[in-house]
Amino acid sequence: MELGLVTTGAALASVDQLLPQLIEEKIASRITAGDATIWGPEAEAESAIRLGWVNPFQAAAKLIPEILALREELVKENLTRIVLCGMGGSSLAPEVIAANDEIELVICDTTDPSMVKDIVETDLQRTVVVVSSKSGSTVETDSQRRAFTAAFNAAGIDPATRLVLVTDPGSPMDKAEGVRAVFNADPHVGGRYSALTAFGLVPSGLAGADIEALVEEAGLISDILAADDEDNIALHLGAAMATAGRDKLLISCVGQALPGFGDWAEQLIAESTGKSGKGVLPVAAHVGAPELKDVASDVLPLFVYEELPEELDEDATAVHISAPLGTSFMIFEYATAIAGYLLGISPFDQPDVEAAKVAARSMLDAPAQTAPDATDGAVQLYGTTASTLAEALDQLTAQLPEDGYFAIQAYLNRLSDQQLEQLRDLFAEKTGRPVTFGWGPRFLHSTGQYHKGGPAQGVFLQITADHKDDLEIPDRPYTFGSLITAQAIGDGAVLSDDEHNRPVLRVNLTDRAAGIAALLEAAK
Repeated sequence: MELGLVTTGAALASVDQLLPQLIEEKIASRITAGDATIWGPEAEAESAIRLGWVNPFQAAAKLIPEILALREELVKENLTRIVLCGMGGSSLAPEVIAANDEIELVICDTTDPSMVKDIVETDLQRTVVVVSSKSGSTVETDSQRRAFTAAFNAAGIDPATRLVLVTDPGSPMDKAEGVRAVFNADPHVGGRYSALTAFGLVPSGLAGADIEALVEEAGLISDILAADDEDNIALHLGAAMATAGRDKLLISCVGQALPGFGDWAEQLIAESTGKSGKGVLPVAAHVGAPELKDVASDVLPLFVYEELPEELDEDATAVHISAPLGTSFMIFEYATAIAGYLLGISPFDQPDVEAAKVAARSMLDAPAQTAPDATDGAVQLYGTTASTLAEALDQLTAQLPEDGYFAIQAYLNRLSDQQLEQLRDLFAEKTGRPVTFGWGPRFLHSTGQYHKGGPAQGVFLQITADHKDDLEIPDRPYTFGSLITAQAIGDGAVLSDDEHNRPVLRVNLTDRAAGIAALLEAAK
């Protein structure tokens, strides 16, 4: 892929206005030097321990031979099915790396019992499980690890030969006992910036990705990104992301360009900028998305190409970019930090993420037995005065502000319930507004921060389901089904509380197939 970026319309005007300031303030070189003062006094302490991502190359040079050596061992033992248990940046970066190299990497980033069960019960004889958690105590990955350990034991396989851990030094998970290997990541890199650390490289490298080339791509642009001059592509992108009045960034990968990259960029930008009532809402969408047919005045389209087109509409507002994957990781990380500076927020904290975790834990400790407000066939309705599904959806969309967005949060099986993704375009057509689609609970580790900390513009459709074939979590007093339901209800409670006051409609499917069909029909 070639390297290039073109901004047009209002995005170009924003670059022309803000680029001189960024160069004069030496923002690029200061980021590279690890200057924690860039984002203000309140952000300084966090920034000081979160800038390791600007130079991942020395750690990667040591790490890559260890990963490749382990991969060679695993291949000799016919252990070629790599499963990754991770959430947020820990799963989204390896997912896009594997997709870019067209290799198999099974991502287990859910607590939906049917999805976990399908992954756990498939081809254990050649499976190695990478468990990734920066804190070492992430409830989803801990639960997934317990399920795999039990499955290995039941199959007569020693889990110590099949478990590989990726975590920060000194975390509760940083223990070599009972596992095949432990890889430490740089503790000075936040999860969403960790694509080129152990979190991105270990699972994708074990699965067969060319991680040496990936890191080399990133290294080739490091000098450009550190330079305080007009050729710095990250300065252009950061300035474009801060375009006045356009706080929804619609990310579309054109053709075969960087499959899955939009989802990775979405978590990076949303969790980094959505706070203090400010932010840039990233929306991962396809090139035919309704939002791109008649672009709203608060939407900034961003197109990712394999090669930039020779001709572009100079009058239409947009960002056009082409870069190899490793390079793209670095560009977007720099640009997001730069946008944070321009917006006046810290790009490294996530102050509103913990609230949903606390609420989920309280739901597990004392499960709510609330009756639905109404039932329409296979769909139970919560948080509405409507009596039918169609009326409830109309009631929710009626609360959408002119500058708002519609968020769909599906706490179901990302693999077998994919038809739900049709809802994104249906509601974009219906509302004329940007629509985000997130699979729960994985979005809680990414866009969940923006939903609660960003501008109060969203309305939220939660989709949950009864779990007729639940899955126990070994040595825990709750199941996967009760965990994912608690996560949904807990997040909904935080969104709709007095502090956040976001409109939330939860639809619970008592019959999954019939409920999904009813939702799709009602959305039409």
